[in-house]
Amino acid sequence: QVQLVESGGGSVQAGGSLRLSCTASGYTYSRGCMGWFRQAPGKEREGVAVKCGTGSTNYLYSVRGRFTISGDNAEKTLYLQMNGLKPEDAALYYCAAREGLLSSLLSLVPRWYNYWGQGTQVTVSS
Repeated sequence: QVQLVESGGGSVQAGGSLRLSCTASGYTYSRGCMGWFRQAPGKEREGVAVKCGTGSTNYLYSVRGRFTISGDNAEKTLYLQMNGLKPEDAALYYCAAREGLLSSLLSLVPRWYNYWGQGTQVTVSS
């Protein structure tokens, strides 16, 4: 049984930084993709950053240069370093995983992910 547990959310002022962590159990990263998604009130869930077993990464355009996705050596923990946070980054952030690789065209699309964490809240004040 795959379990994903997020941590690291919080409240920061605009321009601040946070690092999110996602600990995975029962999942083999090398055969699939893991990533971070977010959903703000009244908006659809969107992909923020993903990392696949090939080592490839993909980012939402609006976070490129500010957010960095990484994993530990065993890929049991996935991180999202978020710098230069903006009020529009505020959302509930989810960790997600899937078995099987995805192309960059699809890897940020939430519907392709099978496993989801409970989410961690990120609040950014202006």
